[in-house]
Amino acid sequence: MAGCRGSLCCCCRWCCCCGERETRTPEELTILGETHEEEDEILPRKDYESLDYDRCINDPYLEVLETMDNKKGRRYEAVKWMVVFAIGVCTGLVGLFVDFFVRLFTQLKFGVVETFSVAVEECSQKGCLALSLLELLGFNLTFVFLGSLLVLIEPVAAGSGVPEIKCYLNGVKVPGIVRLRTLLCKAFGVLLSVAGGLFVGKEGPMIHSGAVVGAGLPQFQSISLRKIQINFPYFRSDRDKRDFVSAGAAAGVAAAFGAPIGGTLFSLEEGSSFWNQGLTWKVLFCSMSATFTLNFFRSGIQFGSWGAFQLPGLLNFGEFKCADSDKKCHLWTAMDLGFFIVMGVIGGLLGATFNCLNKRLAKYRMRNVHPKPKLVRVLESLLVSLVTTVVVFVASMVLGECRQISSSSQIGNDSFLLQVTSEDVNSSIKNFFCPNETYNDMATLFFNPQESAILQLFHQDGTFSPITLALFFILYFLLACWTYGISVPSGLFVPSLLCGAAFGRLVANVLKSYIGLGHIYSGTFALIGAAAFLGGVVRMTISLTVILIESTNEITYGLPIMITLMVAKWTGDFFNKGIYDIHVGLRGVPLLEWETEVEMDRLRASDVMEPNLTYVYPHTRVQSLVSILRTTVHHAFPVVTENRGNEKEFMKGNQLISNNIKFKKSSILTRAAEQRRRSQSMKSYPSSELRNVCDEHVASEEPAEKEDLLQQMLERRYTPYPNLYPDQSPSEDWTMEERFRPLTFHGLILRSQLVTLLVRGVCYSESQSSASQPRLSYAEMAEDYPRYPDIHDLDLTLLNPRMIVDVTPYMNPSPFTVSPNTHVSQVFNLFRTMGLRHLPVVNAVGEIVGIITRHNLTYEFLQARLRQHCQAL
Repeated sequence: MAGCRGSLCCCCRWCCCCGERETRTPEELTILGETHEEEDEILPRKDYESLDYDRCINDPYLEVLETMDNKKGRRYEAVKWMVVFAIGVCTGLVGLFVDFFVRLFTQLKFGVVETFSVAVEECSQKGCLALSLLELLGFNLTFVFLGSLLVLIEPVAAGSGVPEIKCYLNGVKVPGIVRLRTLLCKAFGVLLSVAGGLFVGKEGPMIHSGAVVGAGLPQFQSISLRKIQINFPYFRSDRDKRDFVSAGAAAGVAAAFGAPIGGTLFSLEEGSSFWNQGLTWKVLFCSMSATFTLNFFRSGIQFGSWGAFQLPGLLNFGEFKCADSDKKCHLWTAMDLGFFIVMGVIGGLLGATFNCLNKRLAKYRMRNVHPKPKLVRVLESLLVSLVTTVVVFVASMVLGECRQISSSSQIGNDSFLLQVTSEDVNSSIKNFFCPNETYNDMATLFFNPQESAILQLFHQDGTFSPITLALFFILYFLLACWTYGISVPSGLFVPSLLCGAAFGRLVANVLKSYIGLGHIYSGTFALIGAAAFLGGVVRMTISLTVILIESTNEITYGLPIMITLMVAKWTGDFFNKGIYDIHVGLRGVPLLEWETEVEMDRLRASDVMEPNLTYVYPHTRVQSLVSILRTTVHHAFPVVTENRGNEKEFMKGNQLISNNIKFKKSSILTRAAEQRRRSQSMKSYPSSELRNVCDEHVASEEPAEKEDLLQQMLERRYTPYPNLYPDQSPSEDWTMEERFRPLTFHGLILRSQLVTLLVRGVCYSESQSSASQPRLSYAEMAEDYPRYPDIHDLDLTLLNPRMIVDVTPYMNPSPFTVSPNTHVSQVFNLFRTMGLRHLPVVNAVGEIVGIITRHNLTYEFLQARLRQHCQAL
C-alpha cells in the first residue's frame, strides 16, 4: 500500500493504517472521551463559539463609512486612547484593592495568633500550642470557605483565569469569562485564598481581572447590574472588544510584576492571533498606565512618599548586588552558564512532573468531584486548606532548624530592608520554637507572605540549611500541585517562583559547601532556579524573560534568564505541554496553535471542510427562517441562489459534472433530509396560521398522488423565490444530483443578524417589493451586543409566517473564501491570522461546497482527517 510508507500512515498513534478500519474515528473517540491510550485521553469537548474578528461589510456598515471623515476618524481614535488609559488605571486600582486587603487580613490573622511571633516556648510549656493551631485553622478555613462560596456563585472565577483569557485572545468565546460578576468574585476570592494560607498567588488572577476590565469598561453596561446602561455608541463589535481584552490582560501582567513591556509581550505571545502596530502602542500605553497607577498608590500608602514610585508591582524582586566588603563576588560569570543550563534541564523536568501530576488531579476532579453536588467542591477546598495548615505547622515545629542570627541575615541590602521590615507581618525571621538569638529557618519560609519568602531566598545569605531547603521544596511542590485546580481563585506564578527559588538556593548551597565555589552569588542561583521551574511549568519564553528582567531591574541577567527559560521549555516540551495548555485541552476548548505540523499539508480544504450546509436564499419566508434557526445550532448561514445556467449540464445523465457534487457525494445528511426536518419542525411555530399550513400540507400528502417530483422542481425554478414553499419538501426518492443542485455563493449571514431582523420585524409581504422592507442602521443591528436574544426565547406570534425577509443588505457579501484544493497550512494561516469565524469553501465557478470553522482546524480533527487520508491511499 502506497500510503503506508510514511511513519504516521503506517503506525499512527491510534492504529496502523494497513490494518482494519475502526468504526469510530479518533476525533469521535476524543470527543466521547473514549480514547484507548491513557496519555491521549481528554475529557469531552464542548461546543465553543468563535469570536468574529473580521468586519462584516454590509449595507449598514457602509452607511457608517459614508458618514465618516478624517475629523470623525481622529475623534474615534482619541476615544479609543482614552478608554485604553481608563482600562490601565482601573486595572491598577483592582491590584491595589487586592494587595491592600491581603495585607490587612494577613495582619489580622497573625495578630490574633500571637504565639507564632512571641513567647512560643512559654506557650508550649503551658500546653496552649494546640490552641494556637486551632486558631490558625479557624482563620484559614474561614477565608477559604468564603472564597469557595464566591466560586459557586461564578464557577469561571476559579483558578488563575489565564487559560481562559488565552482562549479568548485566541478567538474562542468562553461563556461568562469577562463578566462583571466574574471580576467581583475573582478579586474578592483571590484575596481570601491568599489570606487563607493556601499556596496560591494573586498575580495570575490579575491577568484575568485586567481582561475583564478591558472587556467591560468600553461597553458602559453590565448584565449583572442591569441599571448600568450608558448610551455609548462606540466599540460594539468583537473586534474592538478583543483588542481591549488584549490591553487589559497586558495591564494585569504589568500591575502584577511592574513589567509593562513584559505585559505587552505576554498579550502578544500567549494568545492574540491578530496584531498591528497601532494595537501594540495602545497595549503598551495601557500597561504603563496600570503600572504607574499601582506604583503611585502603593508607594504613598506604605511609605507615605506620594509620587516617589518605589513599588512598581505587586511582586518586586529587589536589587541584586554583592556586598561592598566582598571584592571577589560577581552576580554571575561565564563559567556559571554551564550550571544555569543544567538547572534549566532540571527545571524543565520538574515542571513536566508538576504538570503531569496536576493533569491527573484535574482529570480526577472533573470526573469524580465536579459531577457531584457543589458542596463537595467546597469540602475539597477546605480539605486542602486543612492539610496545608497542618503540614506548615508541623513541618516548622519538627523539621525546622534553629540557626544563629547573624549580621548578614539581619541587615541584607537596603532594597530588601525597605520592603520587608516596613511591616511587622513581613518580619524577615521567625524564632518558632527556637531560643533567643536564634530563629527557625523552616518557619521563616512558611510563616511569611510568599513575596517576602522569595525576597529572603533572593537576598539573605547563609540563612537556610540545605536540608531545610530540600524539605521545603518537596512539601511546597506537592501542596502547590494539589492546590492549583481547586474551586478557589488562585494563581500559579508566585508559588512556582518560590518553589524554584528554593531549588536554586539549594543548588547554590551545595556548590558552596560541597564543591568549594565560594565566589558564586546565591541570589543569582535562586533567581535562575525560579526562572527554570516557572519556565518548566508555564513554557513561556519571550514575555517571561522580559518580565523577570523588569522585575529584577538588572539587564545583565537577560542572557542567563533567556538561556535557562529556553532550555527549560525544550526539556519540558519533550514530555508534555505547559500547564495552561493542559487545562485548555481538558476543557475541550478548540485552541489554534501558531501553525500546523508539516505533515498536515497532505490535506486540502476539501478534506477538512463541513459539506453539510444549512443555507438560506436572499429572499426567505419568515417561517423558513424560524425553522432553520430552531432546528440548527449554526452561527452563520451561506446565502445562495440556484445556478440555473448550469442546471441542464448538471442534470445530464449520471455524470457528476458539478464540483458541488464532487465534494458532497459522500455526505450522510442530505439537503433533502434537512428540508424534511425543517418542515416537520414548523409545527412548533407559535403561529396558528403556520400550523394550519403545515396541517394542510400533511393532509394533502397521499400516496395516490404520483406526480413527478423532479418535474415539479424544474417548474418551480422559475418562481421568484424557490425556497418560499417549505411545504413542498424534497423526496427521499431524489437522486444525488437532484438533492445537490449547484448553489452560487453570495455571502454569509450570522444567526445574530437573522434573529435581530425577526425581532425588529424586518420583512415585506409577497405582494410588495423588497424595497418596502424596513431598513436597520448599524447602531440598531448592534444594539443587543454582546448578548443577542435566543430564537427559542422569542415570542413570534405577531409575525406573519408568509412574510418575506430580504437578507442581502445585512449579509457579509465579501468574506474570505478558499478553493477546495487549498492546502491546510494556507487555510490555517488565513483563518488564524485574520481572526476568522467562518471560512467558506468556493469552487472555480462560484459554488459553495463547504464551510470551515475553528473546530475543523483543531489538532485532533486534523489528525483524524489525516488518518482517514492515509487509509484512503
